[in-house]
Amino acid sequence: MRPASAAPLALGVYPRVEPPNIVHASAAMDSVLTLALRAADTDAKVLITGESGVGKDLVARFIHAHSDRANGPYVALNCAGLAESLLESELFGHVKGSFTDAHRDQAGKLQLADGGTLFLDELGEMSLRMQALLLRFLENGEIQPVGSEQNVTRVNVRVVGATNRNPAELVAAGKFREDLLYRLRVIHIQIPPLRERPEDIWALVEHLAGHDPRAVTFTPGAMRALERYRWPGNIRELQNVVEQCVVLANGQTVDVDDLPDFVRGGTSGVLPLPERRRQVADDLYDALTSGQCSFWEHVYPLFIGRDLTRHDIRSLVRMGLSATHGHYQAVVRMFGMPDSDYKRFMNFLASHDCTVEFRIYRYGTPHVGREGRLVLPAGIRRPPQEDEPPR
Repeated sequence: MRPASAAPLALGVYPRVEPPNIVHASAAMDSVLTLALRAADTDAKVLITGESGVGKDLVARFIHAHSDRANGPYVALNCAGLAESLLESELFGHVKGSFTDAHRDQAGKLQLADGGTLFLDELGEMSLRMQALLLRFLENGEIQPVGSEQNVTRVNVRVVGATNRNPAELVAAGKFREDLLYRLRVIHIQIPPLRERPEDIWALVEHLAGHDPRAVTFTPGAMRALERYRWPGNIRELQNVVEQCVVLANGQTVDVDDLPDFVRGGTSGVLPLPERRRQVADDLYDALTSGQCSFWEHVYPLFIGRDLTRHDIRSLVRMGLSATHGHYQAVVRMFGMPDSDYKRFMNFLASHDCTVEFRIYRYGTPHVGREGRLVLPAGIRRPPQEDEPPR
């Protein structure tokens, strides 16, 4: 059923958003788009999650373009690109004189999106205060411009949010409101990273290279090298690499030697920081649970010597809590420590800010994924990473 409010012509005429061409060949993306089409048939709120560069914005436009709101406006706002005060003004608008540079009344994104869709990107970066304001709007559909005491307007807007962070972890850390998560996550679309759908790499490369007038092609060897690389920047990074290869190609063919050095290195390329941490935690977890090492004799000295970070310890503890359904006492036993070390272990975590909230694991949070493992050779100590926050 078409929404009651039409596109706000008084605020600007919006052209119909055409469905984006989401190039893919994988069954994983087929499932994503099938769910997106089902979401488009409703007016339910949608939360899209996935790593940076996987195309969350494209899926949001895909939903809008296939919905009954397609003739209405599609308005996007990046929540990470604005300070809290500016974000409030951008969302709800402001009246003249409400702050120093408010020389005239200005409609906010919510009002501009009346009758259509508002896409809120990087929701995980929104402050708790702004989350409360957004939650209030989602509950009653009313907006009040900054600086106005009486000018309350009701709008008809479908909200689609996106984040590259784990919403459950944000809630557990006290950085995201649980009630807002429930309001937004009526339909949850998780877009897998590019490395988990290699079929799409081939399709995307052929599509991107096909736009060049010279009709540049990639050899099978080059394609295999592209498939082996882990693509921490996902489609955005792939697009950059293909463009670079096409521009620098001597002829009409791109071979392995024409690829950037970091791509030719395949899985030996630099991994994104969160993955490096997960891999180190994987090795520690396996060594502890198999009895190959001791927490106090091996893990603790590495941490004190700054060869492990707080993030490594937290990741290790999360794996233990996931396996024991949130029971720290069982984690102590799992890591090969006697029951008498429970208080010592908890004091260690608390004093070094490594404590992990156990309730989310006790009440049905999905198992913490354990991705590709990196085995550290015996006697090799991992140097501290420069881009990690100080302890």
